[in-house]
Amino acid sequence: MKDRKLLNIELGRISPAEYKELPPSGLAVVLDNIRSAHNVGSAFRTADSFGIDRVFLCGISAVPPSAEIHKSALGAEDSVPWEHVDDTLEAVRRLQSDGWTVVAVEQTVHSLKLGSGFHREPGRKYALVFGNEVSGVRQDVVDACDLSLEIPQYGTKHSLNVSVSVGVVLWEMVR
Repeated sequence: MKDRKLLNIELGRISPAEYKELPPSGLAVVLDNIRSAHNVGSAFRTADSFGIDRVFLCGISAVPPSAEIHKSALGAEDSVPWEHVDDTLEAVRRLQSDGWTVVAVEQTVHSLKLGSGFHREPGRKYALVFGNEVSGVRQDVVDACDLSLEIPQYGTKHSLNVSVSVGVVLWEMVR
Protein backbone atom coordinates (compact mmCIF):
# COMPACT_ATOMS: atom_id res chain seq x y z
CA MET A 1 0.00 0.00 0.00
CA LYS A 2 1.54 3.30 -1.11
CA ASP A 3 -0.42 5.64 1.18
CA ARG A 4 -3.12 4.43 3.57
CA LYS A 5 -6.22 6.53 4.00
CA LEU A 6 -6.87 7.56 7.57
CA LEU A 7 -9.85 6.11 9.37
CA ASN A 8 -12.41 8.58 10.73
CA ILE A 9 -11.41 7.62 14.28
CA GLU A 10 -7.81 8.65 13.49
CA LEU A 11 -8.78 12.18 12.45
CA GLY A 12 -9.24 13.38 16.02
CA ARG A 13 -12.36 15.40 15.35
CA ILE A 14 -14.07 17.24 18.17
CA SER A 15 -17.66 16.78 19.34
CA PRO A 16 -20.44 19.32 18.63
CA ALA A 17 -20.24 20.39 22.29
CA GLU A 18 -16.47 20.94 21.98
CA TYR A 19 -17.03 22.90 18.74
CA LYS A 20 -19.20 25.36 20.65
CA GLU A 21 -16.31 25.91 23.09
CA LEU A 22 -13.78 26.82 20.37
CA PRO A 23 -12.34 30.34 20.54
CA PRO A 24 -14.12 32.73 18.18
CA SER A 25 -12.86 32.67 14.61
CA GLY A 26 -14.14 36.16 13.85
CA LEU A 27 -16.01 34.79 10.83
CA ALA A 28 -19.73 34.39 10.24
CA VAL A 29 -21.72 33.26 7.22
CA VAL A 30 -24.93 35.01 6.16
CA LEU A 31 -27.12 33.17 3.65
CA ASP A 32 -29.37 35.56 1.73
CA ASN A 33 -32.48 33.68 0.58
CA ILE A 34 -30.83 30.39 -0.40
CA ARG A 35 -33.49 28.27 -2.12
CA SER A 36 -31.86 24.87 -1.84
CA ALA A 37 -31.79 23.16 1.54
CA HIS A 38 -28.90 21.08 0.17
CA ASN A 39 -26.89 24.29 -0.39
CA VAL A 40 -27.74 25.39 3.15
CA GLY A 41 -26.54 22.02 4.46
CA SER A 42 -23.35 22.27 2.46
CA ALA A 43 -22.73 25.75 3.91
CA PHE A 44 -23.13 24.31 7.42
CA ARG A 45 -20.68 21.51 6.70
CA THR A 46 -18.12 23.92 5.27
CA ALA A 47 -18.65 26.36 8.16
CA ASP A 48 -18.01 23.52 10.60
CA SER A 49 -14.87 22.50 8.75
CA PHE A 50 -13.40 26.00 9.11
CA GLY A 51 -14.60 26.68 12.68
CA ILE A 52 -16.98 29.49 11.75
CA ASP A 53 -18.70 31.30 14.65
CA ARG A 54 -22.27 31.41 13.37
CA VAL A 55 -24.49 30.94 10.34
CA PHE A 56 -27.35 33.36 9.71
CA LEU A 57 -30.18 31.86 7.66
CA CYS A 58 -32.11 34.74 6.16
CA GLY A 59 -35.44 35.05 4.39
CA ILE A 60 -36.53 31.89 2.57
CA SER A 61 -33.37 29.96 3.48
CA ALA A 62 -34.26 26.55 4.90
CA VAL A 63 -33.64 26.02 8.61
CA PRO A 64 -32.96 22.91 10.69
CA PRO A 65 -34.38 20.48 11.43
CA SER A 66 -34.55 19.43 7.80
CA ALA A 67 -33.78 16.09 6.18
CA GLU A 68 -32.39 17.90 3.13
CA ILE A 69 -30.08 20.09 5.23
CA HIS A 70 -28.95 17.09 7.26
CA LYS A 71 -28.18 15.07 4.11
CA SER A 72 -25.43 17.46 3.05
CA ALA A 73 -24.51 18.92 6.47
CA LEU A 74 -23.92 15.48 8.00
CA GLY A 75 -24.79 16.86 11.43
CA ALA A 76 -22.89 20.16 11.17
CA GLU A 77 -26.21 21.93 11.71
CA ASP A 78 -25.90 20.65 15.30
CA SER A 79 -22.36 21.97 15.86
CA VAL A 80 -22.35 25.38 14.19
CA PRO A 81 -24.52 27.92 16.01
CA TRP A 82 -27.17 29.38 13.73
CA GLU A 83 -30.17 31.64 13.74
CA HIS A 84 -32.91 32.58 11.35
CA VAL A 85 -33.43 36.25 10.54
CA ASP A 86 -36.50 37.23 8.54
CA ASP A 87 -34.68 39.79 6.42
CA THR A 88 -31.02 39.79 5.39
CA LEU A 89 -30.82 43.56 5.69
CA GLU A 90 -31.81 43.26 9.36
CA ALA A 91 -29.01 40.74 9.93
CA VAL A 92 -26.47 42.98 8.16
CA ARG A 93 -27.38 46.02 10.23
CA ARG A 94 -27.30 44.05 13.48
CA LEU A 95 -23.89 42.59 12.66
CA GLN A 96 -22.52 46.02 11.80
CA SER A 97 -23.82 47.47 15.05
CA ASP A 98 -22.00 44.64 16.85
CA GLY A 99 -18.69 45.62 15.20
CA TRP A 100 -18.61 43.16 12.30
CA THR A 101 -17.36 44.14 8.85
CA VAL A 102 -20.04 42.83 6.52
CA VAL A 103 -18.86 41.64 3.11
CA ALA A 104 -21.12 40.87 0.15
CA VAL A 105 -19.63 38.02 -1.86
CA GLU A 106 -20.78 39.39 -5.18
CA GLN A 107 -19.54 40.75 -8.49
CA THR A 108 -19.95 44.51 -8.31
CA VAL A 109 -18.43 47.56 -9.93
CA HIS A 110 -16.10 48.08 -6.96
CA SER A 111 -15.68 44.51 -5.70
CA LEU A 112 -12.25 43.49 -4.47
CA LYS A 113 -10.69 40.33 -5.85
CA LEU A 114 -10.30 37.47 -3.42
CA GLY A 115 -6.62 36.61 -3.04
CA SER A 116 -5.20 39.78 -4.54
CA GLY A 117 -7.31 42.89 -3.91
CA PHE A 118 -8.49 41.85 -0.45
CA HIS A 119 -6.67 40.64 2.63
CA ARG A 120 -8.23 39.83 5.98
CA GLU A 121 -7.11 42.18 8.74
CA PRO A 122 -6.08 40.38 11.94
CA GLY A 123 -8.45 40.99 14.85
CA ARG A 124 -11.28 42.18 12.63
CA LYS A 125 -14.57 40.24 12.53
CA TYR A 126 -16.05 39.50 9.10
CA ALA A 127 -19.57 38.42 8.19
CA LEU A 128 -19.71 37.06 4.64
CA VAL A 129 -23.00 37.38 2.78
CA PHE A 130 -23.72 34.74 0.12
CA GLY A 131 -26.66 35.23 -2.21
CA ASN A 132 -29.53 33.42 -3.81
CA GLU A 133 -28.70 30.80 -6.44
CA VAL A 134 -30.35 32.81 -9.25
CA SER A 135 -30.19 36.48 -8.30
CA GLY A 136 -27.21 36.59 -5.94
CA VAL A 137 -27.03 38.99 -3.00
CA ARG A 138 -29.95 41.43 -3.03
CA GLN A 139 -28.95 44.91 -4.25
CA ASP A 140 -30.18 46.64 -1.08
CA VAL A 141 -28.05 44.21 0.94
CA VAL A 142 -25.00 44.88 -1.28
CA ASP A 143 -25.60 48.60 -0.75
CA ALA A 144 -25.66 48.12 3.04
CA CYS A 145 -22.49 46.01 3.17
CA ASP A 146 -19.13 47.51 4.00
CA LEU A 147 -17.51 46.09 0.88
CA SER A 148 -17.92 43.51 -1.86
CA LEU A 149 -15.61 40.60 -2.51
CA GLU A 150 -15.40 38.74 -5.80
CA ILE A 151 -14.00 35.30 -6.56
CA PRO A 152 -11.81 35.63 -9.68
CA GLN A 153 -13.06 33.38 -12.48
CA TYR A 154 -11.42 32.64 -15.81
CA GLY A 155 -13.87 30.47 -17.75
CA THR A 156 -17.06 31.15 -19.66
CA LYS A 157 -19.45 31.04 -16.70
CA HIS A 158 -20.07 34.09 -14.56
CA SER A 159 -20.82 32.36 -11.28
CA LEU A 160 -20.19 29.37 -9.04
CA ASN A 161 -22.68 27.33 -7.06
CA VAL A 162 -23.27 29.13 -3.77
CA SER A 163 -21.99 26.18 -1.74
CA VAL A 164 -18.77 26.16 -3.77
CA SER A 165 -18.42 29.91 -3.22
CA VAL A 166 -18.75 29.42 0.53
CA GLY A 167 -15.90 26.90 0.45
CA VAL A 168 -13.61 29.02 -1.71
CA VAL A 169 -14.10 32.21 0.32
CA LEU A 170 -13.87 30.55 3.75
CA TRP A 171 -10.68 28.74 2.73
CA GLU A 172 -9.11 32.03 1.66
CA MET A 173 -10.26 33.74 4.87
CA VAL A 174 -8.74 31.14 7.21
CA ARG A 175 -5.52 30.20 5.41
